[in-house]
Amino acid sequence: MSKIYQLGVEATLDVIGGKWKPIILCHLGSGPQRTGELRRLIPKVTPKMLTQQLRELEQDQIIHREVYQQVPPKVVYSLTDEGKSLRDVLVIMSIWGEQRVRQAQKSGVDVQLIKKEFNGFTKMKVE
Repeated sequence: MSKIYQLGVEATLDVIGGKWKPIILCHLGSGPQRTGELRRLIPKVTPKMLTQQLRELEQDQIIHREVYQQVPPKVVYSLTDEGKSLRDVLVIMSIWGEQRVRQAQKSGVDVQLIKKEFNGFTKMKVE
């Protein structure tokens, strides 16, 4: 059966929706990362969930998984050209989120933003 989307945003969310995928993509925007490094950068994600999200992004051809034949095995994830094309979407989402956090702080809400940057996406060139 073919997929049917009511709006284009549904197709986007089908690929990058959820809590962890945009975060993974933002970290990969600064360059290739090993699984362990992604776990360190995203401490609240469980290893099982990280693996699942990476597999889904790979299946959707948003990231590339490179396996190096060595002991112990080395796996490196990087953005594909399709993944790099999400740059502007993720930067805009980050800016919107930062503005929302600032508004909440001004209203007295106890909320913090640890990293006030878009990682490598602002420096990355889309090919």
